[in-house]
Amino acid sequence: MKIHFSNEELKDLGKAWVAVTIAFALVLSERKMEAIPSFMLVSAIAVGCGFLLHELSHKFVAQHYGCFAEFRSFDFMLVLAFIMSFFGFVFAAPGAVMIRGYVDNERNGKISVAGPLINLLMAVGFLIISFLTEGFIQVVSGYGFFINSFLALFNLIPFGNFDGSKVYRWNRPVWWSMAIVSFIFTFLLKQA
Repeated sequence: MKIHFSNEELKDLGKAWVAVTIAFALVLSERKMEAIPSFMLVSAIAVGCGFLLHELSHKFVAQHYGCFAEFRSFDFMLVLAFIMSFFGFVFAAPGAVMIRGYVDNERNGKISVAGPLINLLMAVGFLIISFLTEGFIQVVSGYGFFINSFLALFNLIPFGNFDGSKVYRWNRPVWWSMAIVSFIFTFLLKQA
């Protein structure tokens, strides 16, 4: 299987990564100018990688099934995320992987579960790193754990066009197990 990226897709991925990084850096730093540069790096790693690998997971699974799959940014939502960050929160819907080809309920479920699954795997990786390190790397890992756990939980919402609605239609036990783990990671382990 050969993975293909168009110039337009690379541009959209870069644009979305930068916008999400800036928006989350503003929120995490509480818009304190002296803290923004540090949080830009934290956000680029913890949020940017989570977003990027989430979307690429959808793309790779779709291409595995022989479908055309490319990420497209939603520019209005990128601007909205940036503006909302000045009010202390981010609703990030930076874009989506557009898929063409044969996609039945099972394939759609597997394509959709790939994104939240990679976020959960990244959360576990960040959690392990946070226990093995200290200082700045531990801080980045802590944010990485929480943000990727939250991204998984948020994307597993079983309504509308969220990944969760497609996973729920395909396989409810898979949806329930991932939703429970995401919830535990987001709300219970955060306090640990």
